[in-house]
Amino acid sequence: MTLRLHNTLTKERETLVPIDPRHVRMYVCGPTVYDFAHIGNARPVIVFDLLYRLLRHRYGARHVVYVRNITDVDDKINARAAAEYPGLPLNDAIRIVTEKTNAQFQADVAALGCLEPTEQPRATEHINAMKALIERLVEKGVAYVAEGHVLFSPAAMDSLPGVPRYGALARRSLDEMIAGARVDVAPYKRDATDFVLWKPSSDEEPGWPSPAGVEGRGRPGWHIECSAMSMARLLEPFGGGLSCDDPTRNVFDIHGGGIDLVFPHHENEIAQTCCAFGSDRMANIWMHNGFLQVEGEKMSKSLGNFVTIREVMEKLADQRFPGEIARLTMLKAHYRQPIDWTEKGLAESTVEIDNLRRALRAAVEGEPADAVIEALEDDLNTPLALAEIWRLASEARSSASPARRREAADRLAGSLVLLGFGRLVDDCTEGNAILREELDATILAASRTVIDPDEFERISNDASAAFDETLKLREAEALGLDVEEIGQLIAARLEARRVKNFKEADRIRVELDEMGIALKDAKDPVSGEIVTSWEPK
Repeated sequence: MTLRLHNTLTKERETLVPIDPRHVRMYVCGPTVYDFAHIGNARPVIVFDLLYRLLRHRYGARHVVYVRNITDVDDKINARAAAEYPGLPLNDAIRIVTEKTNAQFQADVAALGCLEPTEQPRATEHINAMKALIERLVEKGVAYVAEGHVLFSPAAMDSLPGVPRYGALARRSLDEMIAGARVDVAPYKRDATDFVLWKPSSDEEPGWPSPAGVEGRGRPGWHIECSAMSMARLLEPFGGGLSCDDPTRNVFDIHGGGIDLVFPHHENEIAQTCCAFGSDRMANIWMHNGFLQVEGEKMSKSLGNFVTIREVMEKLADQRFPGEIARLTMLKAHYRQPIDWTEKGLAESTVEIDNLRRALRAAVEGEPADAVIEALEDDLNTPLALAEIWRLASEARSSASPARRREAADRLAGSLVLLGFGRLVDDCTEGNAILREELDATILAASRTVIDPDEFERISNDASAAFDETLKLREAEALGLDVEEIGQLIAARLEARRVKNFKEADRIRVELDEMGIALKDAKDPVSGEIVTSWEPK
């Protein structure tokens, strides 16, 4: 099997061939820590967490490096800090805002079942690397100093051989990009597409000694931050300098983010990085997830449909697995397609998570199903992977063969762990290993001592039935169900049926249904009488 991913740069699915076979390297743009992360922010976090899990499964956890940055220097942060803590010096207020907001973000994405990336560098930790990149760009003639700013000139890229055309990622010309984007108008800019690499800071604002001979203190622009952090953490470490001059080594495997970052952010990242290093590309594969809407409309505070991850978790607080419900809702759509976040969708996922929990009742552990892996290796085809999940869940609950039910449950457990539902699996399988060992020991002992095939089958079926019954009773206890009362009601219903009091029998069935009990009637193969089994719904 090969892992194929859609490359935004080429508009084709391409086979991932790691530059360094020993290490797959991925960079994804992370949060600007000034406010609660919204559900749109959650989509790339979940998408690239899934890719990270798949890469770890394929290459081994030690051979995958996933970097997701934290932007902790930004004008939005400054504004939030000044508004929330007007009595504090701005830098002190900024520190409080960034620390608090980052802690909120980390807690929220953990609640969604996401692994921590290998590294989460902060922009403020890489100022020297940013300054070194800026100075190199000025030396190469693609950046210039103007009124305390340093700006990058896309038009000047034509003077450098071997670098890509500006606009290649977005597939738009300069004129189209100017027309379709909100560009800052400033008298010191030579051209409308020129963008800021460095800007001056007032005495109150965060600032560092400026690069490229600019006097006074300043701070970096947004785009240069990601170039510096990705290069610093994924290429040869340069610790503030730029020691690697071989253009072929200044490339990593995957760069990801939301579709809204294609232009200008990622386009500008490519331009400044490739010009600084003389490379024809920054990353081999560029991946972008699609937009998210809420109830059919673009999410906006002005429309009143702005939903944070924290609000979703609070709405689902009465559920046992709120993060898994939200994660499943997100994975139902292919990552490159738009998704509509709705209350109906959350309600459906709530039921589906409960169904998966019941299907996992007999699981211990297992490897992911081949069909699930194949679907994910086809550009993270989560709808197809989930189709196999539902098939395994059905087989785990309804197969006539106890052995097949257990095998399907184990495959289901392994597949769900790969998809990021490990907490659900752990909760459902806790203690199952001991029960499974007892079952296997009983069947193994019978296989060694029982000669009659019918007798062996009877022993195996009885042991499997006892295993299932123990799991059922354990689940009923966890749900607070009174097993003795259930038994009494079922007996009363059978008696009502025997005397043809079907109205009373139906009343008891409704009562059990309202208690959360599903009944299954069948004929005893020997006596021919009706027997009733039950399980928690």
